[in-house]
Amino acid sequence: MKWTWLWIFVGWLGAIEGMAQSDIVYIENITMEGNQRTRDEIILRELKFRAGDTISVSHLERVLEESEQLVMNTGMFNSANITIKNWRGADNHVHLHLELVETWYIYPVPIFELADRNFNVWWVDQNHSLQRINFGMEFTHLNFTGQRDRIKLTAKYGYTRSYAMKYTLPFINKSQTLGVNADISFSRNRELNYASIDNKQSFYKDEDNKFLYQRFRTSIGFPYRPGYHLVHDLNLLYQQNWIDKFVAQELNPDFFLEGRNLQRSFSLTYRFEYDWRDVRAYPIKGNYFNMELRKVGLGFFKDRDALDAQLQYHHYFPLSDKWSAGVKIGAKASFIRKEQPFNDYRAFGFGQNNLYGYELYVVNGMDMGLSRGFLRYRLFQKDVNFGKWVPIPAFRKMPIKVYFSLNQGAGYINDPYTGEINPFSNRMLFGGGVGLDVILYYDKVLQIQYSYNHLWEKGVFLHFSANI
Repeated sequence: MKWTWLWIFVGWLGAIEGMAQSDIVYIENITMEGNQRTRDEIILRELKFRAGDTISVSHLERVLEESEQLVMNTGMFNSANITIKNWRGADNHVHLHLELVETWYIYPVPIFELADRNFNVWWVDQNHSLQRINFGMEFTHLNFTGQRDRIKLTAKYGYTRSYAMKYTLPFINKSQTLGVNADISFSRNRELNYASIDNKQSFYKDEDNKFLYQRFRTSIGFPYRPGYHLVHDLNLLYQQNWIDKFVAQELNPDFFLEGRNLQRSFSLTYRFEYDWRDVRAYPIKGNYFNMELRKVGLGFFKDRDALDAQLQYHHYFPLSDKWSAGVKIGAKASFIRKEQPFNDYRAFGFGQNNLYGYELYVVNGMDMGLSRGFLRYRLFQKDVNFGKWVPIPAFRKMPIKVYFSLNQGAGYINDPYTGEINPFSNRMLFGGGVGLDVILYYDKVLQIQYSYNHLWEKGVFLHFSANI
């Protein structure tokens, strides 16, 4: 009798173990196809699973979807699909297969670009002058040796004469956590923005057409990415800038401060980034946080002394299948409160720090707070297949998405030094409007926005990002 109960107990334990195993899948094998150039280990680095891992059945779909997004966010593929090639029901062993379509990596692109901050400034303030065009050649390889390493060579002429080289290698160690990047550039201009008056850029060009502004910079950085969504980056930069003596002594002695026409500085920047967005070029859900701490002037030269921190936080959330919303918050704080050179005294109007309806303006300052919100509705979504009409296979299938957006934002900039001649400083600013966003090939974004600002000035503004 006692042996009967023992076998019942053993059978009960076995049943429990069998039920537990049925809730777990064992990843026996991972294969991939379509990565003709990209090395397997670079793609495997982005997956949230490895061969030999076990995953709960209830979590499997989410893990596969997040892994597809991570692979796509490398910018190296037009599509990435993970399928279950074989599922052995007896022991829940699975074979996962990645089907990849690589993007076009080599871009020997003729340069024909605007020298101004955005299209709107060039069209309105500069009367779409062709003299403010840069032309030349830019060679970019997004996957130079198959390790997701990028090299970019640039030669520009026209408004700005510039030569630059940049190389980025995301991983230099076996565990694929530490990378390196380096760049060097030289540029010069015959015209320069020497001051900001009434929140507009003021420009000067010598009647003899000589070069007035010259810049040299070189840097080396070490990004550390211990997981999928976190990046720490340490960057050392050297800059040497020169302006004509007439600009330094007559037009704006504060350009480099104290009437100097030469500025040299080393700077050390630490950046922390947390990125959990579904699609980085145009997110619908997820979060993004960026913190940057920068010390300019490391004791080698007396030309610069600054310490500031900048923050960016973005939150995106879907409301339904077609509706989504989001908010972007930005901030800047200067810890060394003495006056800074004009060429470094920026708050918004450059880079990510902008506000709806203020495309034609710049606002300088030591401190800044900025908040922008939006509501989006997807009007259209389709994959256009050009077939053999397009000779490059990576461009034959073009996904298109079109969104309608409602936009609103507000900001405040503290400017203790030039606020008297720039009335947008030291007061609340607000702007908003409506927009039409077109996304091509997953990461090419065109935005057409009708916006207003606190002066109730209204206009149509264009923004484009190629994400190359």
